[in-house]
Amino acid sequence: MTVYLDAVVLLNFLVDGLLMLGTNRLTGYPPGWKRVLPAATVGGLYAGVCMLPHFHVLGGIFFRIVILALMSVIAFGWNWSAFRRGTVFVLLSMALGGIMLGFDGSGFITLLLAAGTIALLCRFGLKNPVGAQQYQHVELQWKGRRLELTALIDTGNTLRDPVSGATVLIAGMDVAQQLNIPRAFVEDPIAGVCAGTLSGARLIPYRAVGCPNGMLLAVRCEQVKLDGRTVSSVVAFTPERLGSKSTYQVLAGGV
Repeated sequence: MTVYLDAVVLLNFLVDGLLMLGTNRLTGYPPGWKRVLPAATVGGLYAGVCMLPHFHVLGGIFFRIVILALMSVIAFGWNWSAFRRGTVFVLLSMALGGIMLGFDGSGFITLLLAAGTIALLCRFGLKNPVGAQQYQHVELQWKGRRLELTALIDTGNTLRDPVSGATVLIAGMDVAQQLNIPRAFVEDPIAGVCAGTLSGARLIPYRAVGCPNGMLLAVRCEQVKLDGRTVSSVVAFTPERLGSKSTYQVLAGGV
């Protein structure tokens, strides 16, 4: 049987990409195309190199593990949540191998359809993500600055703007600094509003454990998109960092 190198590279690129997209969906993260595509490219090129004469040794278990780890770092990052997603990616790959054994392990189209089936099952068949946490992509624009962040969906977050009744996203101090909002204003919201230098600034009252009557500084952004859809543009800021830089930076809920 003749095997074409370009077909091997393309097929493995598509299969790895589908499995990583399924992994993100299964663990509650956004698709993450910008990181999945280069990771899938590494997988495709690796498969192609293994087909070259004198390079078959690279197909051994050690090199497979190394490449799999490299792909996981590229696609998911380098932290505990990335390790969890990498583990799910490995399990999905093993599931794909089991499906292929059931079909006698033959046929490029069979492999592609099997990977697509797994990705679709993760996307539409499994309602709750592993770990019961869900993350969504956030696009935020304010005063010409545009940030791309990740939001943790917190169903217990019922914070609303008392003026408009709109739902409110909550961001940490690190996001405020990226928008050039002074730390002093976030730590003292009343002073921030009274200063009059922040357009659309307002106070958002809130209650939490240990703080029955608190205030957060909030601004009305030019545009806020959550998972690709336009939502309320009111964003409030807390003096602390939310989550971690590589996991999530915004809390959303009831949106």
